[in-house]
Amino acid sequence: MSTPLRAAVIGVGYLGRFHAQKYAALRETHGDVELVAVADAHPETARRVAGELGVQAVADYRELFGQVDLVSVASTTESHHAVAHDCLAAGLHVLVEKPITVTVAQADELIALATEKKLVLQVGHLERFNPAWLAVRDRILKPVFIEAHRMAPFKPRGIDVSVILDLMIHDLDLILPLVKSPVADLRASGVSVLTDGVDIANARVEFASGCVANLTASRTSTSALRRMRIFQYHEYMSIDFGERKIGITRKRDALMEGEPPIDTETFQQPPGDALMTEIRAFVDAVREGTQAVVSGRDGREALALALDIEKLISK
Repeated sequence: MSTPLRAAVIGVGYLGRFHAQKYAALRETHGDVELVAVADAHPETARRVAGELGVQAVADYRELFGQVDLVSVASTTESHHAVAHDCLAAGLHVLVEKPITVTVAQADELIALATEKKLVLQVGHLERFNPAWLAVRDRILKPVFIEAHRMAPFKPRGIDVSVILDLMIHDLDLILPLVKSPVADLRASGVSVLTDGVDIANARVEFASGCVANLTASRTSTSALRRMRIFQYHEYMSIDFGERKIGITRKRDALMEGEPPIDTETFQQPPGDALMTEIRAFVDAVREGTQAVVSGRDGREALALALDIEKLISK
C-alpha cells in the first residue's frame, strides 16, 4: 500500500470535529489517509478534539505546513478565504466548508491559486452526497420546474450568515448543475425574525432555458424539512433529503383501457454517511489527481447566486 496521505482539520468546533472523526475512521477502514493534527484558534477546543482522537493539537494552523498533505477548513465563514488561501499557497489540497468564501472575488482567487498549483479545491456542499440525491441525480435530465423547501429550527451557531448562505445555498448548489443555463430573471423576498439578518427567504429563479426554480428557506421552523420537487418531460420526482424518501411519477407510454394515465413509484434509500462520503471523495480526488465532485467553481457559482438573492432582498 502507498504511504497514507497526511490530513488535518482546521477549525474543530461543531462541524469540524465531525470532519476530524471521519478522517480518523478512514485510517482504520482504508488506510490511505491519516489524521495527524487538528487546529483551532481556541487552544482548549483543539486539545479536547485532539485528545479524543490521539493526534496533535495546534492553535495556529500555519504550524501544520510541511506536516500534512490535505486539510479540511471548517473555521468561520469569514476566515475561509484567508485560511484556504494560505493552505493552497503552502501546497496543500483543501476541502473548504460552504459557503466557499464571503465574496465572489475571494472565491475566484482560491480557484485561480488551486489551478496554478494543480491542487484539489473541494467545497463542502454536503447535500450532493445525500443517499437520496445520489439515487436520483442521474435520472434528472432536463428539468422544467423545481420547487425546494428547506426549513430548520433556530440554532445560534449558524447566524454568522443569512439563511440564504446558511440553508438555501444547498439547494442552489444542487440546482445549478442540473439546469446548466444562465439566470435570466431573479426575484426574491425575505424577512428578519430572530436575528439581525434574513431568517426566512423565498427566491424565484428563471433560467434562459425556460426552467423555473422556486426556493424557500427558513431557520425559524419548529421542525426540520428538506424537500425538493423536480418536474421534467412526462416525469415528476419528489425527494425528501431528511427521510431519504423518493417518489417518481411518470406518464404511461401506452394505456390499456381502465388503466391510470400515470405510474408512481416510491422507495426509501437506506441510511448513509454523507460527510464520510464527501471526505472519501475528496481523498480520492487528491490521490487520483482528478476533479473534485464539488469543485471550487461549483462553490463559486452557488455563492454568486446566493449573494445576488441577498442583494435583491436588501434593496
